[in-house]
Amino acid sequence: MKITEVRIKLIEDAAERLLAFCSITLDSAFVVRDMKIIVGPNGPFVAMPSRKLTSHCQGCGCKNPIRANFCNQCGGKLVDGHRPRDDDGRLRLYADIAHPINARCREMIQQRIVEEYEAEIVRSKEPGYVSRYDDPDEEHRGNGSRHDGGPHENHDDHNDRSGRCGEQDPAQAAPSKPDDDFGAGIL
Repeated sequence: MKITEVRIKLIEDAAERLLAFCSITLDSAFVVRDMKIIVGPNGPFVAMPSRKLTSHCQGCGCKNPIRANFCNQCGGKLVDGHRPRDDDGRLRLYADIAHPINARCREMIQQRIVEEYEAEIVRSKEPGYVSRYDDPDEEHRGNGSRHDGGPHENHDDHNDRSGRCGEQDPAQAAPSKPDDDFGAGIL
């Protein structure tokens, strides 16, 4: 497995521990998004994409945040016994969506991302700098092709003159955000 592309989105005025978001492409075929570069005691490290854990109300079955004491739907008291805890007994609030299986893989990913992060900092100081992270057209140029045999593979219904599936003619398209909601509302 090779990391064929790394994209970095620097956080402006990173006063907190979060320095940047990043995505990696593996073997020009698989993308992992929503990774974070965070300040650690030994320098920057990579946090894998994760999701908030929830628990279900015993009364109505509604999902609620792990730390909630009462159900958001019915208002009933939530039982503390079903909340997941780590080996130290601390409440687990997040679960990894994607993560390396062994230390060697984690180190390879982290080393490459930190190198690209440092290079992105240098590039960001150049005049006219624009992050490639948010460029939706870049994903259709070879490495990040979205044609995966999924529901939009019928090109006759979705193609425009450019031959790209699901996109409008750039001359007719209104300016828009990238078609994924990564980071929506965070910045």
